[in-house]
Formats: sequence, C-alpha cells, structure tokens
Amino acid sequence: MAMSRSENMRRIRSKDTAPEMSVRRMLHSLGYRYRLHRKDIPGKPDIVIAARRKAIFVHGCFWHQHLACREGRPPKSNDTYWRPKLERNQQRDRQNLEALTALGWDVMVVWECEVEHDPSLSERLVQFLGPLSPATNSQQS
Repeated sequence: MAMSRSENMRRIRSKDTAPEMSVRRMLHSLGYRYRLHRKDIPGKPDIVIAARRKAIFVHGCFWHQHLACREGRPPKSNDTYWRPKLERNQQRDRQNLEALTALGWDVMVVWECEVEHDPSLSERLVQFLGPLSPATNSQQS
C-alpha cells in the first residue's frame, strides 16, 4: 500500500535524525562532550559546546536547500506551497546564524550529504572545535 505524502511528511523528525546521530557519534568518539538542542540559544542548535561557545547545526539538504547538492533542489510540483516554506527555512537559518554570531558564538553547518560522503568531516569538526585539553584526554584513558 502506498504511503500518502502527508503520512510521509509526518514521519520526518527534526531531532535525532540519522545525520545528526552520525555527527554526535563522531564527536563523542573524538572525545568531545556536548549538549543538545539548547532552547536558551537562538535557533536551538543541534549540538552545543558552551564552554567553547561553539554551535553545530546538522541540516537536511532538502529542508534547508543545500544548493550545492542534488537533494537540495526544490520540488517541481506544488511550487506555491513548497517555495515559501523552504524560503522561510533559509531565512530562519540566516537569522539564527546572525543572532548567534552577534552573541559571540562560532557556528558550523554540517550538511546531510557531507555526513554521508565527506571523509574529512571529522577533521573539519576538530578544526572547528579546537583540540581537547590535556586534562580531558587523560580523564578518558
């Protein structure tokens, strides 16, 4: 039996998505500890390391319109519904980035396609977050 569009859309989550879980596992294996979806920070970033004032958003290529990706293309059907919806997402992303930057936060956006296809993602995360302190490394031994 075919699933209706509305049923399919209802099943899409905003938290704990597969790409977000992959990034979280990667960060944890690298030794970083973080908080999730902090409501007191603009945009409720997916991953927050408050001591370093770093925020990471894990964006779905379709929902946030990653134009460099095949999945980021808007649907051809029902343009009057999809275009404003996807443009609002992009506008909200820009506002959240500006608000976080104004508050002194560094922000990284990880795209869904990067999680799946970018072998250097862990290196980029370490470069963004900075090295772990020696005390942190010795506690994990």
